[in-house]
Amino acid sequence: MKKPILLFVLIFPFVFSQAQTLDETVLKEIRDSFEKTPGTVALQNILTGDANISQNARNRQIQGKVDHYFKYRVDVKGITDQQSSGRCWMFTSMNALRPDVRELLGTDAFDFSHNYVYFWDMLEKSNLFLENMILTADKDMDDREVTHFFSSPVNDGGVWNLFYNIAEKYGVVPKQAMPESRHSENTRQMVSLLNERLRAGGYTIREMAARGFGEDRLRSEKKEILKDVYRVLALCLGEPPATFTFRYKNVAGDIVSMETTPPEFYKSIIKSDYSPENYIMVMNDPTREYYKVYEIKNYRNTIEGINWTYLNLPNEDIKPAALASIKDNEPMYTSCDVGKQLDRENGILHPENYDYASLLGIDMKMDKKARILTRQSGSSHAMLLIACDTDENDVPVKWEFENSWGPAAGNKGYLTFTDEWFDQYMFRFVIHRKYLSQKAIRALDQEPVLLPVWDYMF
Repeated sequence: MKKPILLFVLIFPFVFSQAQTLDETVLKEIRDSFEKTPGTVALQNILTGDANISQNARNRQIQGKVDHYFKYRVDVKGITDQQSSGRCWMFTSMNALRPDVRELLGTDAFDFSHNYVYFWDMLEKSNLFLENMILTADKDMDDREVTHFFSSPVNDGGVWNLFYNIAEKYGVVPKQAMPESRHSENTRQMVSLLNERLRAGGYTIREMAARGFGEDRLRSEKKEILKDVYRVLALCLGEPPATFTFRYKNVAGDIVSMETTPPEFYKSIIKSDYSPENYIMVMNDPTREYYKVYEIKNYRNTIEGINWTYLNLPNEDIKPAALASIKDNEPMYTSCDVGKQLDRENGILHPENYDYASLLGIDMKMDKKARILTRQSGSSHAMLLIACDTDENDVPVKWEFENSWGPAAGNKGYLTFTDEWFDQYMFRFVIHRKYLSQKAIRALDQEPVLLPVWDYMF
């Protein structure tokens, strides 16, 4: 046994080294590195009196060099507003459907009820959490999976597959059939109260399981908890309609009226090929092997629904597919790290909008892989990809999002981002398989690599 231990010590000597304290010698070296040159003193005076570092780091060299004109653009109309909620995935999923619905109904003004989908999403997520409590009741409280579930029983975030699961099960309705409420527009308090009730319920289920109660009794308790969840949702959001009358004016000026149900309405306005078999979620994640399919365990909202599953592709394969989709007048659900290098006032995303390194005099270099692995970057917001501008060789130079922050945000509700920003901060796309390369399509036949529920791309 001695030889292997000695070999380990020789290979990994740092494991046994003593951690270095900040003693006077080290502190002096660090202090002395901050040289108070006139330039440094000037910066110190500026920054200690101004909390807006971004404004001081604004790169004036690129101001006015990115316009909002595009050679190819999907026919979209009407900016939506998710208000103070994390429902960007829901808005974007439905925004992707709106152009076809407007054409089908013959109207210029149409929007879905996000509140309706939100109600069922939160109820289904609550049920999934409680089912996970039953299924993991034999695991320790500090088990990684259990702690993950308890850390956030439900939230209003998500990705495209969650919308698909709800729409397939409950259908959709126009905005008039279930308008927004103050709690759908500002979700923090309601979600906090729901999580408090669900944590208490989850703990009760675990305690009951420890005392020997069977699954039937645990699921009976689950239903009682879900009654409370439904009550909170109904009080804060209103109850979703089982049937509704939809009246609207078409482009000819005629008033059209229909009486239907949410599932019937969904089936009447959705494309026949709208399914995960045809609309593929692709990802650009340089930390993992490309042309592989990955599935995140338990990332869904309904028990019977599909998990978040994606095909990992290099940007060189994604961009031609995205451009082809735009040329074909088909927008795409996408998500990105929108907070990075965002010029919110002008609606421009450029990797050099803010030069923090020059302002602060520090090294800020990281590539996309390093930013993902260190949690410095990740997908934070979903938006609709609707436009692309290309050079004389039809190579993309910039792209455009339809956002869901209201018409006052960015460029009248839209954001323009450069192709360089695309490379660094774009992550997910939902795109019809017909636009993918043959290599990408062949990769879809493989069995997904199952990733844990706490995966960093969550």
